[in-house]
Amino acid sequence: MPSHKSAIKRTRQNKKRNERNSSVRSAVRTAIKKVRLSITAGEKDKASVALKSAVSALDGSVTKGVHHAKNAARRVSRLTRQVDGMS
Repeated sequence: MPSHKSAIKRTRQNKKRNERNSSVRSAVRTAIKKVRLSITAGEKDKASVALKSAVSALDGSVTKGVHHAKNAARRVSRLTRQVDGMS
């Protein structure tokens, strides 16, 4: 348990930020999962719609500082290649 005033405040801030960041991370994971499920099912239309929302979620997480820009770019690139590779 922190004893300094600044450490107490930091703990409070970290807890609040952790909750906020985990909800953003969860939304990104869910969006990516929808794309992958559509790819597995072979539904290209659904996959491309899901990809659009996944890209949006990833870009939002970069803006909020949850993910690094290059991490998001790599994920978007891989998902896009998978969707484009569907016949």
